[in-house]
Amino acid sequence: MGPVSNLGANLAALRDHNAAVVLGLLRDAGEDGASRAELAARSGLTPQAVSKITARLRAEGFAAEAGRRVSTGGKPATALRLVPGAGRAVGVHVERDAVTFTVVDLAGSAVATRTVPLSLGATAETLVDVVVNGVRALLEGGGVPPEGLKLGVGVAAPGPLDHAGGVLREVTGFPQWSGFPLRDALAERLGLPPGVPVVLDKDTNAAALGLLRSAPREPGSFAYLHLGTGLGAGLVLGGEVHRGARTGAGEFGHQVLRLDGPPCPCGRRGCLEVLCLRAVADGDTALAARLLGVGAANLVQLLDIDRVLLGGRTVLADPDPYVRGVRAELPASVPVAVAPGGERAVAEGAAELVLAPLFGAGRALAPAAPAALTRSAE
Repeated sequence: MGPVSNLGANLAALRDHNAAVVLGLLRDAGEDGASRAELAARSGLTPQAVSKITARLRAEGFAAEAGRRVSTGGKPATALRLVPGAGRAVGVHVERDAVTFTVVDLAGSAVATRTVPLSLGATAETLVDVVVNGVRALLEGGGVPPEGLKLGVGVAAPGPLDHAGGVLREVTGFPQWSGFPLRDALAERLGLPPGVPVVLDKDTNAAALGLLRSAPREPGSFAYLHLGTGLGAGLVLGGEVHRGARTGAGEFGHQVLRLDGPPCPCGRRGCLEVLCLRAVADGDTALAARLLGVGAANLVQLLDIDRVLLGGRTVLADPDPYVRGVRAELPASVPVAVAPGGERAVAEGAAELVLAPLFGAGRALAPAAPAALTRSAE
């Protein structure tokens, strides 16, 4: 019975994956949608498999007709499209002094966004209270109580943290958060339906995932550098977010630039983050931008990345000097730009932590897909 049981599990996993691939193709197709023949050609699945999957997606309300294609001699093909309103996901961006919440639809478009303050020195339990109350208020304001949330909650927090275990580590300025199981604490307090996940990742990783989704046809490799209340990087290598074996990649702000520099809360001296934030506090934007550029140049030389994107509230408050300062330190072949999405980039990227596995991307991010989507794959 062992081999038969394993075979059944493998077939079930394959069916789930196939449904996610088809759903992802519908998402990419936008309002114009795609025919079953187009879905089969793009996915590599048989027309019969696509017909079965799309029938389930339509029955569950995740797909609908989008009109008919122009006939090329036979019966005009019916196009199908994603139904954005079929599900909601929540993205949460935890900063050191504020928390931003956004609700997005199945297509990733923001439906509502709200920011609330977070007291400096807040305990981990206070953070849980703020996040839980914020999620509930935003959902109920849109007529969706937490128990009606279909897709899940993605939380983006400052690093370092244990993405796989959902545990915060030594967040600069918040030693009391170290070792706190934020993901599990939120899952327990929010009371979400079974199978609806809470996912925790670094703020920069979440932003990088969202940026990867916004430009799927030119993934390449890029670094998202986030300068706000701290400094970090999200790395996309080979078209995927790179977290490292211990989910510790991207601690960009803690590369040492001056051995005799000022002490950093991480325990070293002369870290890029402490130097850059000091320059910002002194009002020396040119120096802060140059320091950011030097750090970016180290990253480019080390990883040979294709482009650099900048974000975070400090950069967004006055972007031009930072773009110029970073560009001056990099080879001309590496473009530098402000990341699209503005101040919502991290919160919407946090929601993408939940959405990506539903569309066949980053499937290891969330523990489980909603039951409706699992059934659609049968």
